[in-house]
Amino acid sequence: MATPPWAMAADLPEIESRGSMSVATEDNYAPFNYIENGQPVGFNADVLVALREYADFDVKQDILPWTGLLAAVSTGQYDMALTGASVSDERLRVFNYTAPYASAQHFAITRAGDGSIKSVADLSGKTLGVQAGSVLLSRLPELEKMLKESGGELGKVVQYESYPEAFADLANGRLDFVIDSAVPVNTLVASKPNVFAKGPAVSGPGYVSWPIPKSSPELLAYMNGFLDHLRDSGQLAALQEKWFGESFPNLPTVPLTSVEQFHELQASSQ
Repeated sequence: MATPPWAMAADLPEIESRGSMSVATEDNYAPFNYIENGQPVGFNADVLVALREYADFDVKQDILPWTGLLAAVSTGQYDMALTGASVSDERLRVFNYTAPYASAQHFAITRAGDGSIKSVADLSGKTLGVQAGSVLLSRLPELEKMLKESGGELGKVVQYESYPEAFADLANGRLDFVIDSAVPVNTLVASKPNVFAKGPAVSGPGYVSWPIPKSSPELLAYMNGFLDHLRDSGQLAALQEKWFGESFPNLPTVPLTSVEQFHELQASSQ
């Protein structure tokens, strides 16, 4: 199928000229973006409503599976991703990010009542689940280093298209633990406390933000201005409390544009 003209990635002047921006969102990553009763819901679904009120142009949305979403943005099929994308070294070589809107430190998720996992050392040799193509997968060397320091080793890694599949395998005993970032971990455990439990941290600090192609610096500035608007009006904190169970008042407020800057921010927050 040919890509419609409005879906070609562009910087802000072209978006304003054509009167529309195309954004890609995902469909299965609560509480950021997911489907409930056939409708998109989550933090970014509410943000999309606010963005349409803020913008002087139309905002067109397509809902995609996570595994192809960032590739679709990087190849110009969409202008940006409005989703729960963690920042990473690899992605910063392709995208700039607006200022973060959530923490993305990674944690182990275990079965409720599993007394065999109390610390990182207890994860040695155990089978873990993680989403394919995710920052969580790319940051596994951090866990591997933590395990080696305690005399252990990384066990079998099973990759999943979506997290519900991984959680199902964790619940039925096919996995020993699943790795996810702070916000979805808190959401999952709060919703199913008799099934899942929050385990030890398995990474250093991290951030969740919106990725925008490096060829669109004016769009980056525009979306960061929109984020400032949400923060200054109190809408950002309200949406964070609603969907994440907590606000994040101490996150950086500047766009993330280089690996070096990202590492400096991580070091300063430890």
